[in-house]
Amino acid sequence: MTGLITGSRVRLRPAAASDAARFEEILSHPEVARWWADAEEPVATQVSYLLDPDEGTTTYAVEHDDVVVGIELAFEEADPQYRHAGIDIAVHPDWQGRGLGSDAIRALAEHLFTVRGHHRLVIDPAADNKAAIRLYESLGFRPVGTMRSYERGPDGSWHDGLLMDLLVDDLVPVAALSGS
Repeated sequence: MTGLITGSRVRLRPAAASDAARFEEILSHPEVARWWADAEEPVATQVSYLLDPDEGTTTYAVEHDDVVVGIELAFEEADPQYRHAGIDIAVHPDWQGRGLGSDAIRALAEHLFTVRGHHRLVIDPAADNKAAIRLYESLGFRPVGTMRSYERGPDGSWHDGLLMDLLVDDLVPVAALSGS
């Protein structure tokens, strides 16, 4: 999956090696690291993976006014019996609260539904990341269930995750998001 994806206010472009320093800056910010850090993996290793992900995964630089404000990933399951995609996103705190994250998620969701042909998307925020959960619900994602001891936090302890999914007909229309 390659190419430029445009939203109302952001554009997503495939990540490039030139994004490494900015990605490291985003992932190292304490407000992002709280949700993304790995106790056993340095940020530089995470960035290396983002720039050269596994097959079926695409990393995008989220740009607003030619500034990289975030990172977004799409994970695609190719098995026709289970064909769906997953999304993950991190937005630098200086750019949060402006509707850019919701625009980026919506743009990627529309692409995954209409261009890539997926029928269902999933996202899995930390169960106590209330701001992210509110954002995802505002787009139409619905909670599926809690995944107990799902991921290891920066402190090394296990934390629950919330599995959420979105079907194509659940995606909230752009007009309904104008206030977000």
